[in-house]
Amino acid sequence: MRYIIKILFLTAIGLVTAFSQSHGQTNHDLPGISFHNIAEDTVRINQLLELGIESDGKSPEDYVALIAQEFMDTPYVAHTLEGDEEVLGVNLDELDCTTFIETVGAFAKTIKEGRGSWHDYIANLESIRYRRGNMDGYVSRLHYVCDWINDNSYRGNVKDVTSSFPTCGYVVKSIDFMTSNCNRYPQLADSAVYAGIREIEGGYSNTRFPILKTSKLNRKDVKKLFKSGYLVAFTCSLRNLDVTHWGIIIVDKAGEPQVLHASSSAGKVVMTTSGLYEFVRRNGFTGVRVVTFL
Repeated sequence: MRYIIKILFLTAIGLVTAFSQSHGQTNHDLPGISFHNIAEDTVRINQLLELGIESDGKSPEDYVALIAQEFMDTPYVAHTLEGDEEVLGVNLDELDCTTFIETVGAFAKTIKEGRGSWHDYIANLESIRYRRGNMDGYVSRLHYVCDWINDNSYRGNVKDVTSSFPTCGYVVKSIDFMTSNCNRYPQLADSAVYAGIREIEGGYSNTRFPILKTSKLNRKDVKKLFKSGYLVAFTCSLRNLDVTHWGIIIVDKAGEPQVLHASSSAGKVVMTTSGLYEFVRRNGFTGVRVVTFL
């Protein structure tokens, strides 16, 4: 149990820090944007958008599933967004669990809109990653998954469908992981940034969150409700944090929901082979929240 708690704690640090030293290329013609490799990234973005637009996909889930699998084996690199100042990081070559979700989601949203330019992708990436869709410093980034889901749901980017499952339950938590571990977040040394994050956390005091508990995920009636392209947020037992990992559901030919995710242990984006239930059970998660792009 101590080992599982330690792993959850370390994973949580990586998730809610949401990225580290930026080593990309800042384009001075596009202020506030940092590419990992601007020439290669813009070309690849356009190619993936074209792939999606020309596909037979009809729903956002179709586009999520299609694009997500294009990132199979992409190296896992944590903390790719942090730097001395907040910039919109664009990196298709290195992903962690959150940047994987946001990258794929921005593609799905852009394809659904019928747009094929990397400029449109950049705009949607910002819309998904930041509060009210606008980058305005470190505090504007949606660090907590609960906050990410709420803000994106309010603006019509996503929908939390957890409560539509027949076995949905609820947990009550107060979220303050970042300020409780502020020594791990260099940006929180700034009193204004600390106060901003603390204010956000105050909105999640004794908050009720929907959850599909681990024990329910092996039921046949639950499994059949999962669709390829659904997002799954893995809930944890930490008292002041809701989620420590993200993934994307891909339903295999046998009808088993598998998880495609950026894995720190595997060091790359990988697909499970043992199914969602076994993945959640084996990693000591308490359950999942299920979200879909709109």
